[in-house]
Amino acid sequence: MSNQITKSIIVSEDPASLYATWLNFENHPKFMDHIKSVTSKGPDTNHWVMEGPLNTTLEWTTKTTRLEPNRRIAWKTIDGDLKTSGQVTFTSLPQNQTEITVTSQTTPPKDLMERTAFLFENEEKQWEENLRRFKAIMEERSV
Repeated sequence: MSNQITKSIIVSEDPASLYATWLNFENHPKFMDHIKSVTSKGPDTNHWVMEGPLNTTLEWTTKTTRLEPNRRIAWKTIDGDLKTSGQVTFTSLPQNQTEITVTSQTTPPKDLMERTAFLFENEEKQWEENLRRFKAIMEERSV
């Protein structure tokens, strides 16, 4: 079971500020549901911990594969319970707005599929909610 999701949102903030906040992966538990922690393991490596079903925990390590300042961040899993890859782009719009687009692909290992199926069946909705929370945080901060 592999699922690719693409979701976008428009945020009233400049791309540089949004990019900098997103690039600090330790911020992600503030707006990503189920993510308990993200710990930097080096300049391009992060360890993720996610709350799973039935009091389980899923962990994986990602490597940042592409950085285009104020425009794009891409990643892929290099180890762990989940295989993920994707990118987030920041497109400047008029009136100090930015379109954020996330494309994400997640594949849980076969031995975890039954336990984690509900998380990934609703992954599209989760990304919508994550982006809404990110927008709220960023727009509130700029007021």
